[in-house]
Amino acid sequence: MNRFKELLVWQKAIDLAVEVYHITENLPKEERYGLISQINRSVISIPSNIAEGAGRNTNKDFNNFLGIAQGSSFELETQLIISNRLNYISKDDFQKIETQLEHIQNMIAKLKKSLNV
Repeated sequence: MNRFKELLVWQKAIDLAVEVYHITENLPKEERYGLISQINRSVISIPSNIAEGAGRNTNKDFNNFLGIAQGSSFELETQLIISNRLNYISKDDFQKIETQLEHIQNMIAKLKKSLNV
């Protein structure tokens, strides 16, 4: 399966990445090599690993990359919680992103389950 662009979870993860990048533009500049870098790497990792896994030859490989994407989503969630508690991200932005992220996490879990690995 290498039609990763057709996967709704990949599309939603791309949308999330774009939105998170816009939000991190407003974080304090001193966080450029700290939270901003970590957040951006985590959010990029989600659709990237979905795509890489979809391009592999077996469901087992795909499942593994989905697991990495899921891990990155939890890493991102943690970083966003910290950013929110530091008042770097507004409550509204945080809740909006958290809702999207939880939806993506559920989609990844269901996709993993459907692979029957």
